[in-house]
Formats: sequence, structure tokens, C-alpha cells
Amino acid sequence: MHCVGVILAGGGATRFGGQPKGLQIVEGARIIDRVAAALRGAADELLLVANDPGAAGWLPGVRTAADVRRGEGALGGLHAALSHAGGHAVLVVAWDMPFASEGLLRALRAAGERGYDAVVPVSATSGRGVEPLCAWYGAACLAAIEKRLDAGDRRVVSFFEDVRMTRLTVAEVSQFGDPARIFFNVNRPDDLPLASKP
Repeated sequence: MHCVGVILAGGGATRFGGQPKGLQIVEGARIIDRVAAALRGAADELLLVANDPGAAGWLPGVRTAADVRRGEGALGGLHAALSHAGGHAVLVVAWDMPFASEGLLRALRAAGERGYDAVVPVSATSGRGVEPLCAWYGAACLAAIEKRLDAGDRRVVSFFEDVRMTRLTVAEVSQFGDPARIFFNVNRPDDLPLASKP
């Protein structure tokens, strides 16, 4: 099953002063490059979903596409990822996650290819209990997402009950490192120094 690795670079970065978060440096490399490297090892091709006018220059050689439905938040980002994936499954990672694990992404894909529409990792540090922006989604999720968006429900987890979804447990995620580190987000300038701590 072909899988597109999608870097989600949406949002206005309001908590980061409007600057592109993924272009910040963590441990000597831009976050976007770190995310791309993890996805390259787990997916068959890369796609950057971003609305910034300069996004096409961020990752030379990587196809760039904008949201299909603007202003729909993170769920709109997932919608764009699947819309531009040409009917293929996607592995998505938010571009502010510098420690995304290639091993975890491979495990998410493997689980999805066993017959699920969505595979998300459980996370103790997420208010949702899962990490929907570091996950695998099959093509069937596109219609389910569109249904929720049409109904005005923009919660990124809103469509989970409409598809065959499974979770990777904390124990399964922990095989690839400390989950708190894997899912660490650089949301604010103050997070950059924290990201560089061992």
C-alpha cells in the first residue's frame, strides 16, 4: 500500500509571533528537516501542506500544497493531506515536532496496513489523550472528515468514531523512546531551549 508522508505546516503560529515554527533550529537542524527525515524512512514520498507563500522553497524537491478548505484548523490540515495524496494513505506529522520517530511512524503504518482506517498513538501529555497530528490515516478518512467539516465540527478527533480506528498504546510508543520527547511541540519561543535539553 502506497503511503504519502505529510508534513503539516498550517496554522498562523500566533504563539510563535507569526514566525514559521518549523524553520527554527533544534540540535543543529531545522525542525522541518528533522520531520522530513523521519517521514522519508517510513513513507514512499513526501508532501508539504502549507499555506505560507514561501513554503515551496522550504524543502526543495518536495511537492507543496495548500489547504483545500481554508480556516478549518488542524482538521482542515488532515483534509488537505488526504485530498492531495491521490487516494493513498498518509502518515502525518506536525512540523513543530522535532523528535518525531521514524520507528514509531513505521509502526503506525504497519498497524494501518493491517486493515484500519486510522492509527493514532496514545499520549499522556496530550489533552486529547492521543496525538492525531502524528498518525496514519487511510483514504477512507477523507469522506469522514468532509462530513464533519460540513457539519461545522472542526475538532481534529471528531471523525474517529466514523472510521475503523485503533491506537498504539503508551507501552508500544515507548519502544521508540520517551513519548514525552517524541511528541514534544515547539509552540512558543520558550520551547526552543527546552527542545535542546537531553
